[in-house]
Amino acid sequence: MRKIRKGDTVVALTGKDKGKQGKVLSISVTKNRARVEGINLVKKHVKPNPQKNVAGGIVPQEASINLTNLALFNPVSKKADKVGIKKLEDGKKVRIFKSNGELVDI
Repeated sequence: MRKIRKGDTVVALTGKDKGKQGKVLSISVTKNRARVEGINLVKKHVKPNPQKNVAGGIVPQEASINLTNLALFNPVSKKADKVGIKKLEDGKKVRIFKSNGELVDI
């Protein structure tokens, strides 16, 4: 079970965007990296393509960031928090916040 999933709100722990929050757009499991909206923006040079209605130019887009540099945002404490995995009585695994033990997935 992954501790960070697509759609989660995360906080960047290191790098030029330290402390910024964003939503996870995609995760590459094999590379252990994720793309987060608004974090680790890079400039990409795009050629114009009239068939796809692309104007071309320099476009900012999100680059991937290592999962170890991200932490899940805890809405209760309003801070970044570690995530643990707990097994329920019925055998189902759920994600919990380590600081207060509350469930991530409600």
